[in-house]
Amino acid sequence: MARQHLLERSQLTVHQMCDHLIGLQAQDSPPPFVGLWSRIADFDPAVVSDALEDRSLVRITLMRGTIHLVTPMDALRIAPHVQPELEKIPFRKGFNYGAMVGLDPDEVRAHGERVFGDEPMSAAELRKHAAEIYPDRNPGMVVQTWLIQLPVLQTPPRGKWKDNSRPIWSRVEPWLGAPLDPAYPLAELLVRYLRAFGPASTMDMQTWSKLLGMKQALDQLGDRVRTYTDERGRTLYDVADGELADPELPAPVRLLGWYDNAVLSHQDRTRIVPEGAGSPLRAFASAVAPVLVDGYLSGLYKIFPEAGAARLRISPTRTWTKAERAAVEAESNALLGFVEPDKEPRVEILEVDADLRP
Repeated sequence: MARQHLLERSQLTVHQMCDHLIGLQAQDSPPPFVGLWSRIADFDPAVVSDALEDRSLVRITLMRGTIHLVTPMDALRIAPHVQPELEKIPFRKGFNYGAMVGLDPDEVRAHGERVFGDEPMSAAELRKHAAEIYPDRNPGMVVQTWLIQLPVLQTPPRGKWKDNSRPIWSRVEPWLGAPLDPAYPLAELLVRYLRAFGPASTMDMQTWSKLLGMKQALDQLGDRVRTYTDERGRTLYDVADGELADPELPAPVRLLGWYDNAVLSHQDRTRIVPEGAGSPLRAFASAVAPVLVDGYLSGLYKIFPEAGAARLRISPTRTWTKAERAAVEAESNALLGFVEPDKEPRVEILEVDADLRP
């Protein structure tokens, strides 16, 4: 929580926070705004919108094959690490029922490079080209393959505040006017991961990144890292100068965006998701997000905009004390004031659902 800037709101800028967290999950448009609001004091969503326009932040497929909001430097230096693993996905039998099986990956990529060129393109335009090149294949699956094979990003207006436009895609290098940086060491990326998510096991790091070679990269760091042994006997790595927060320190209520990195970036999620609560969280549709009480997932919420009002409904996963309930209500009203400032806030806290209880 401390390293995620969830114990108290930070004075870091938006760009500094994106750099520290190595991006924010941005598969949908609202979550990175909620994530930044939960972490930065006096967060102004216009900063993100302006940054997408001036290209000082971008939305790109990186860790876990999902869209992240990152700095241009991270887009250029992390993409070369993730691309080799991503490119294996479309030609497996399990990818869209074998839609691309039998095609030559290099040939498909070459067609994609010619189609994209240097200008942004909509999915509809890409599908048109795909149908012409591969008339016997589903054009949508061909386009999806190109979007995985090639380092691409989503251009604005998608991703700006209150804008969920259909994606317009661009190759990374022409959009940023700079080449990819394949020389960025995996070891340095892991140092940054530990500063934001550590202490962590090699499996935690692999879950976060979907990359291999964790142990070899850590060995290169020498005395820049130190190790702990957890209660299950597993080795946890941390930066040598990393501070551990007092475990008795109270953690304030936080409402995160759906698929927030704090929840998804470890194999062992019990540090934030109590045993047994993970399955209900994964089973819910998007736009259902975590409520953290004293540092642990203790409920799920969703916002329902209505005419003149904004309703935030919460399903607790355990019984809350009166003080905890009051804190959840206060943070929920604050979030509604941020997300829907012109609407009347309405917070509904349901009874504990036996199906959600860990």
